[in-house]
Amino acid sequence: MSKFSLDVLEKRVFPFTVTKDPDVILGAVFGEDVALTRIGGDILVSHVDPIVGAISNIGWLAVHVACNDIATSGAPPRWILLLVLVPALEDVDLLEQIMRDADRAAKQFGASIIGGHTGYSSGLSRPLVAVTALGTASGRRLVRTAGAQIGDHVLVTKGVALEGTAILAQDFSDVAQRSGLTQQDLEKAQKLMDEVSIIPEALTLAEHGATAMHDVTRGGLLETLLEMAYLSGLGMEVDSSRLPIRPVVALFAQAFQFDPLRMISSGTLAATVPPDRVADATDALTKMGILSADVGRVIEGAGVRLLGKEQTLHYREIQCEEDELARMWALYPRH
Repeated sequence: MSKFSLDVLEKRVFPFTVTKDPDVILGAVFGEDVALTRIGGDILVSHVDPIVGAISNIGWLAVHVACNDIATSGAPPRWILLLVLVPALEDVDLLEQIMRDADRAAKQFGASIIGGHTGYSSGLSRPLVAVTALGTASGRRLVRTAGAQIGDHVLVTKGVALEGTAILAQDFSDVAQRSGLTQQDLEKAQKLMDEVSIIPEALTLAEHGATAMHDVTRGGLLETLLEMAYLSGLGMEVDSSRLPIRPVVALFAQAFQFDPLRMISSGTLAATVPPDRVADATDALTKMGILSADVGRVIEGAGVRLLGKEQTLHYREIQCEEDELARMWALYPRH
């Protein structure tokens, strides 16, 4: 599954999301992870996300992915509404497994599943799980995607292409083995799914002055940085040699011929942090056992300049409709 293009969204979607409700602080805006709504004396933070690009652990993944978006605002996720659709009436074991996995994920960070809907549809070839995640600001300073400032450092946590590599190892293991990857390679890649939550680092970076945060989902790190730059009205300069690409990710990228910078990567957080807060922020992450890399700076201009050893590539165009995992599903359809 992929997103519609920015052009389609601007013409076909956003014209129908305009509201005059004074309690809507942040409504439907391209690239922003959450909506912000004034509720009494507090602010409700909300987000919805579907998962159809995975089969194994889909309930667990769906909960983490949606709750990650809440955390990028600096607020912890508290409540979950769960939609689960399976292909056939007989898929009750699959339904139960999805619910078990979703419950396990929610309990990892103290959230509650408070309702939702379950059903089946013959039009599906694999399960679909969508999660609406909710939280409250409760006095916290909230962070948006659009807040980057000139001179901020660009931090990336854990590594790139984590989720996509794990899904390929889980759901495309036959293709991986035909491509020369070993069982040990598959096991290492599958373990990347254990790192899919960015809640701890997002809340920590918010406390340490992050000006903008975005979790790395469809389109990969490159699309994430493009959206952050676009919404902030600035550019970013990134040193490709500093990008954290794990050896097992590089192996899968070579075997499947995908670009790690364009591969979905829940578990990776991109954040911009003021220069005088970077040391404390990275020290805090290190104490938590979370890898982070200072990969670049926010600059005047537009787009993302990727500095390489031999050339500099300047990416300007938002291409949210493109994602390497979606391309893998098209190349190697699962039944």
